[in-house]
Amino acid sequence: MGSSAGDAILRRLMEICGPQFARPGGSADAIAGTEPRWVAAPPHTQGAAEVLRLAARDGLSVTARGAGSKIDWGVPPAGLDLLVDIGRLAGLRRHAEPDLLVEAGAGTPLRAVQTVLAGVGRRLAIDPPSEGPTIGGVLAADETGPLRHRWGSPREQVLDVRCVTLDGDLLQLSGDAFRAFGDAGGFPRDVPGVPPGLLGGFPRRPARLAGCADPLPGLITSATLRVLPRPGARLWVTRTLASPSEARDLVLGIRSSAVHPDAVEMDLPAGRPAGIPRQRGTRDSAGTLAILLEGDPAPVGVRAAVLVDLLGGDATPASVPPPWWGRAPFADGEVGLRIDVPPTDLHAAVYSLRDAVGAPVPVRGRAGVGVIHAALPGTLTPARVSAILDALRGILLARDGTCTVLAAPAPVRAAVNPCGP
Repeated sequence: MGSSAGDAILRRLMEICGPQFARPGGSADAIAGTEPRWVAAPPHTQGAAEVLRLAARDGLSVTARGAGSKIDWGVPPAGLDLLVDIGRLAGLRRHAEPDLLVEAGAGTPLRAVQTVLAGVGRRLAIDPPSEGPTIGGVLAADETGPLRHRWGSPREQVLDVRCVTLDGDLLQLSGDAFRAFGDAGGFPRDVPGVPPGLLGGFPRRPARLAGCADPLPGLITSATLRVLPRPGARLWVTRTLASPSEARDLVLGIRSSAVHPDAVEMDLPAGRPAGIPRQRGTRDSAGTLAILLEGDPAPVGVRAAVLVDLLGGDATPASVPPPWWGRAPFADGEVGLRIDVPPTDLHAAVYSLRDAVGAPVPVRGRAGVGVIHAALPGTLTPARVSAILDALRGILLARDGTCTVLAAPAPVRAAVNPCGP
């Protein structure tokens, strides 16, 4: 594309978004090392539609950015012309049933929605681990936290979604229609790596297709979600674990009990660092199981007592969560994996990962529903990571499980298949 044509595109973006909201891209806008030619922040849904019509007319590759909390997840873009910033598509809107539903713009930070709802004793049962995500980003990636155990994924809490199609047409989808897009038959149950604010990649142009499910129809602009009362009490019952097998047994016992937990999380660190002795009077621990109970204070206390008896060992209730609660086990520069497996095979997934790596690695996540995350060292070569994935996926395939690469250093991300066979 010539410089005159590029200048014309930038001028048109400035006309749509305002001079201060359209500009050339820079290194700070890069996605997995790829810088966009332009960045545009449309002021409203109609502006977003005009931006996408322009992109369609000129064959531009496009992706979107919300808070950027998951912007590098998934498949790197082969090329990127236009980055659409959804930050101005924000705000909460009145609804006929404010106690039951809330409509939020896609660029609205989830934290802001929760703060407003807390003022009237309500909340969204959505608690993703990423830092400061937007509503659009959470729904695009269907990113779940501990509350997934009881309330389902964020997409399962959507009543309807408004979006702009690839050609710039306005579209409203019911919750069922929205969930039908990208349904890959349970692989993965949440769609990792889809750019924040998007329902998927733009398949007709060389844009980023960063999910493992079928691409969805365009850019989310707003959504109506189910609202729930804030619980009067929350208790976390924690218990140390001797092994992944014990974790599996305890989780199955909890699932078949009448305790009805709101979340069941497992944390299996890589192990005690070499040279640090075990403290006297303690036993070696593979990690911790933590169960959240919510509701009115008296029933929550009764359920906690029942759960302590059921778990045995050193099970203890507390009014605050363990420090690792709801956090991903991988950091920047590491290889972040997501493993989906039936809870009955949770231990097999962990042992298989250890065998493939040759040592324990940090594992954490939704033990009650079989969605866990793991961290591989960022120092591993791309060939070594690929070999680990091949070995692990071969075992998981026979157990109706999958492994997805969420995040990785650039050389690894470029060399491995993030979604598997």
